[in-house]
Parts: sequence; structure tokens; C-alpha cells
Amino acid sequence: MKYTRISINTATPAEARSRVMIIYTGGTFGMTYDESGVLIPFDFSLIKEQLPALRNLFLEITVVSFTKPIDSSNISPEHWKAIGEIIFENYQAQDGFVVLHGTDTMAFTASAISFMLPNLAKPVIFTGAQLPISQPRSDARENLITSLEIASAKQDGRPLVPEVCIYFDYQLLRGNRSKKVESMHFDAFESGNYPVLAKAGVKIDYNLAAISTPSTGTLRLLSTFDSSVAILKLFPGISPQMVDAVLNTEGVKAVIVETYGSGNAPTAPWFVHSLKAAVGRGLILLNVSQCPGGMVEQGRYETSKTLADIGVISGGDITLEAAVTKLMLLLAEFGSEETRARIGVSLAGEMA
Repeated sequence: MKYTRISINTATPAEARSRVMIIYTGGTFGMTYDESGVLIPFDFSLIKEQLPALRNLFLEITVVSFTKPIDSSNISPEHWKAIGEIIFENYQAQDGFVVLHGTDTMAFTASAISFMLPNLAKPVIFTGAQLPISQPRSDARENLITSLEIASAKQDGRPLVPEVCIYFDYQLLRGNRSKKVESMHFDAFESGNYPVLAKAGVKIDYNLAAISTPSTGTLRLLSTFDSSVAILKLFPGISPQMVDAVLNTEGVKAVIVETYGSGNAPTAPWFVHSLKAAVGRGLILLNVSQCPGGMVEQGRYETSKTLADIGVISGGDITLEAAVTKLMLLLAEFGSEETRARIGVSLAGEMA
């Protein structure tokens, strides 16, 4: 994948207090209108003119842009790999990272990056915008300024937020706990099962008890993904043919079963038989709730106890986005048997 790279010192002539890398992948944030009214990628060499407030942050900024910006609907594991490699290769030289990304799949990418970088001890802040930076009412300016401030924030010389996060609409959320829930308003993301890590008002109020403890290990990069994952979303009236079509998809190794409430599913004999047969063939079945908050508790009701009895694995309070990316990475790195053992264990704070 090809990139362009520019350096911007917002502190000149003073000394920069931190070094932060911005990785621009594409999305609404970095679009602007040309003279004919067509949306084109923003020229980041002009960012100080667009955002004069950057000068007050006293940062040495390096911007790495995908040469061909990607609409987030087209994001794939190859792009996750590219982002992870950029962070890994520049890790020692930077104090933090800000990833500008389209909102539609931001929670998937943030989740993937959190699993790709074991022992991460520096901030990786994902942000974007609902309106292009060129628009008068754009949310892009505040999102970027505050993300840069968080990415460079330190306490006693150490990064204040040493994990992968999403910053949007004055809230900092754990990346692999986040979901996009709004397409028309600025409060696009929420984290139903984990506290907000920080709120930005007159000052940034950090919830230190909820933020990850910095790792003391050596950063590693896991960058392979196996896309042999399917999603079976349950609904009243779902047919045996539809269930079997998903469970018998050629090449699929794991299926996320999106259940009701706290992990409940039909107890119809045909449904139980289909799932039991799939488990018997070695398929990994992960129970993830359709609800944005709460968690799977297999066995709380009879309708979920049946799933536990036939070998369906509880996803606890994991999000769908984290479940998909975690399964893809574990399958590629460790194979099906090891994935079965690891999928229910928290890797990066994605589940209780």
C-alpha cells in the first residue's frame, strides 16, 4: 500500500513537547470541495491554516496518508494490516498516534488494531467526522484537536491513555468496546458495556480507573487475518434453510450467533440439531447478544442453557465488532483449536 508523508511542527520556533503521528486512511473527515464543487482529499500540508489552534498544542506532527483514501465501507483486513504496520514501524519515534478513519467501520478497525498490537503502551486514538473538515459546522476540528491532545497527554512522563480508543463528540471510548449507533448526529459512538474513558469539556476529565494499565512488555505485531467467519443473526421466523445455509457455508470456520437478550435462542428441535451438528463438525459457534448493552449469560434461561449444553461458546459482553476481528486474528495466528480456547479470554480489555 502506498503512502504520502509530511512533517508539521506546530511549535516552531519553540521546542515541541511531544511527537504524534496522524494516519489518514480516508473517510468524511479529510474531504474538501474543489472549485467545481467536487469532494477531494484534504491537503494536510495546509492543516495549520485550517486549524490555527494546532499551534497551541506545541507538537511535532507527522502525517502519513493513504495515497488513495479509502471509504470506510471498503475497509478490509489488508488495511488493518497496513495501519498496524505503520504504528509498529514508527512506535519508538512517536509519543502517540491519531488515526483518521471513516465512521462506518471505525469500531471494527479499532478493535482489530487493539488485538494486533500486544503490549501496546502508547495512545492510538481513532477519530473522524460526520461532516467534512471544510464545512463550517464540521465536527472534524474539535475531534482532531482533542484527539491530538489525548494522544500526547502524559502523567509523570508516561502516556496517560496507553490503549486503542475512539474519540468522538467529546467522549473517549475504549476502541474494542465501541459501536457506531448514530449516522445523522455527532454522537456517533457509544460503549454500552464499559465506562467512558474521558470527557472533554473546559478540560479533559480522565476516568483513570477505567483506563488500561501500561504494559511493560515489548510491543509485538500480529498482522494476519482469516476471514472464514460468518454471522447468523436470529429473528422470529428464521427458517431451517437459512440457518443451515450459514452453518454449512463452504470454508467457514467460525460463526457468530447473534442471539436475543442475555444469549437466548429458539429451542426448536431443528434449530438445536443444526447447531449441535455444526459443533460436531468442528465449527466454532460464539454466542453474542444483539443488544448494545448487557451480556450473554448462557444458562440463565432454559433457552440459552441448551446452547451451552451443545458446545456454543459464550461471548460474554463482547461487541459484534470485537468478536469478528478477534476471531479473524485468532484463527489466522493460532488455528481453530487454539481459537476455541482463547476466544472467551480477554486479550485487550474487550470483555469482562
